[in-house]
Amino acid sequence: MADGTESPRISPSPPGAAAGAPPGSGPASGEDAYLERRTLRRGSAGPLLLTGLGVAYVVSGDFSGWNFGLAEGGFGGLAIAAVLMGLMYTCMVFALAELAAILPTAGGGYGFARRALGTWGGFLTGTAILIEYVLAPAAISIFIGDYVESLGLFGLESGWPVYLACFVIFIGIHLWGVGEALRFSLIVTAVAVAALLIFAFGALTDFHSGSLDDIPVDHSALGASSWLPFGLLGIWSAFPFGMWFFLGVEGVPLAAEETRDPARTLPKAMAWSVGILLVLALLTFLAATGARGAHAVQGAGNPLVEALQPDGHATTLSRIVNYAGLAGLVASFFSLIYAGSRQLFALSRAGYLPRFLSLTSRRKAPYLGLLVPGALGFALAAATGDGARMLNVAVFGATISYALMSLSHIVLRRREPGLHRPYRTPGGVLTSSVAFVLACSALVATFLVDKDAAFIALGVYAVALAYFALYSRHRLVAAAPEEEFAALAEAEAELSRD
Repeated sequence: MADGTESPRISPSPPGAAAGAPPGSGPASGEDAYLERRTLRRGSAGPLLLTGLGVAYVVSGDFSGWNFGLAEGGFGGLAIAAVLMGLMYTCMVFALAELAAILPTAGGGYGFARRALGTWGGFLTGTAILIEYVLAPAAISIFIGDYVESLGLFGLESGWPVYLACFVIFIGIHLWGVGEALRFSLIVTAVAVAALLIFAFGALTDFHSGSLDDIPVDHSALGASSWLPFGLLGIWSAFPFGMWFFLGVEGVPLAAEETRDPARTLPKAMAWSVGILLVLALLTFLAATGARGAHAVQGAGNPLVEALQPDGHATTLSRIVNYAGLAGLVASFFSLIYAGSRQLFALSRAGYLPRFLSLTSRRKAPYLGLLVPGALGFALAAATGDGARMLNVAVFGATISYALMSLSHIVLRRREPGLHRPYRTPGGVLTSSVAFVLACSALVATFLVDKDAAFIALGVYAVALAYFALYSRHRLVAAAPEEEFAALAEAEAELSRD
């Protein structure tokens, strides 16, 4: 290979077999057998299910988490941070839509980076995405447990039985089949979105602009004011919390191999998803802070309910929103499990991770790709109970992947301008460059919020990179779709040079 790795082979092929042998030969038979046990159900998802998936990844962030950014930047600081992060996600989604139309594989961001940045870039991106999609469900299972306890459901208390029930029930639905799983996700997401709209309507009737900037000003901070009570640095510190309105929407391309007509469907679904999320972010942020005050909701575990209960007493509307918050958490938990399993499946199928993890069942579900991260997530949730820390680690991984995926778009536009692009990013390289710069800024901001979480993520990264450097990069699978795309690009480049 051009990047210095050994020529990849799959284990069923005899030694010395060529990766591109014609069908019917020994190597091709081995490749066929290998891939036959690692196929997903084609054509299961259309635009509606994929749009629902994109919103489901994120919707729990509207119900809680974003409000902690008020303690970092105040209303003005978090508002600016949310606008910049919204811009980052919008630009990145348009760039990823182009890449997804070019490379419609289950690898998603890893596949894009593999084509543009080589095997190291692919692995770095895929690992960062895995960190996000393995740790985020573990964190959300803890939040679901807290909701179940606060609502007094089933007489359960927050703890490992609730976490276990989450993983067992929802992984079971995924094992049933992707079509059934995405339809379930769409229904739960629709409930959560409807509740957010009802909340906004109710809260905005009690909106007071003077409540927005009621956090005491730290006059020692540079540029501090009532709108920026913690100064200009507070804007930067609020970046990770501004991300909570959009975190995860970039996972839509992971459904590419299970999508009908992905080159047309994926860009459309991604655009609709980010559009819906931008509207929900604006309504939720303004309604919650304007109805109750930024100071009152900045530390609340359930800020929307807090905004609807100025005297501390539950109302019919606050109860509805409280139950809907649980639906939002379930939607995000469920969809993030899906995303993590597909990323693990793709990395394993290509040999970057142990190959057995990409085996699929008779219903074409990557059962080990679901069970192994699920077991790990449950163990982390039960052992630590620290959902906030795990989410901060997930955000760190996400920002790395955002920078690398945006860079992949820039590299492919520069290096392969003649590549067939069924969909083209509005603004081209300028759009992905904006996303890249903002992603790098958000990555640095994670150190301002939680240094320990950032260093935990770096430690996981170091272990994964050692595994890749010493073992798996020499055992990649040439027949995997992402590797075939890269090999074809290299061959075309060689021909053009000749």
